[in-house]
Amino acid sequence: MKNFVVKTIANAGALAVAVWLLDKITLTGGSTGKKVGTLLLVALIFGLVNFLVKPVVKLLSLPLLILTLGLFTLIVNALMLLLTSWLADTLDLSFHVEGFWTAVLGGLIISIVSWALNVVLPDGD
Repeated sequence: MKNFVVKTIANAGALAVAVWLLDKITLTGGSTGKKVGTLLLVALIFGLVNFLVKPVVKLLSLPLLILTLGLFTLIVNALMLLLTSWLADTLDLSFHVEGFWTAVLGGLIISIVSWALNVVLPDGD
C-alpha cells in the first residue's frame, strides 16, 4: 500500500511539473487545495491507465517498439496521457492536454520527473 501511495505522489508531482512547463497542459481550478486534489485524482487515473491499458498497447505495438529500438514508447506514453486527459474530462476534472505533440513532450517530462521522484522517495510495503 505504501508503494502505491508513493507512486501516486510521484505521478502527481510529475504531472505538476508538466503543467508548470507546458502551456498546453492545463490545470484549472479555484484554490490551491482544489488543484492539489485534482492533481492527485488525475495521478490516480494516470496510474490506472498505465497499469491496465499500457501493457496491452505495448504488446500490440511490439513490432514497432522493436523496429524503432524503443522510441515508439514515447508515442505510447503520449497516447496514455491523452487517454488520461479524456478520462479526466469525462469525470469533470479540470485537467486537459491540448494536442498530440504536447502529449509527446508532456509524456517525456512526466517519465523523467516520475523516475527521478521514484529514486528519491522511499518505497516498499
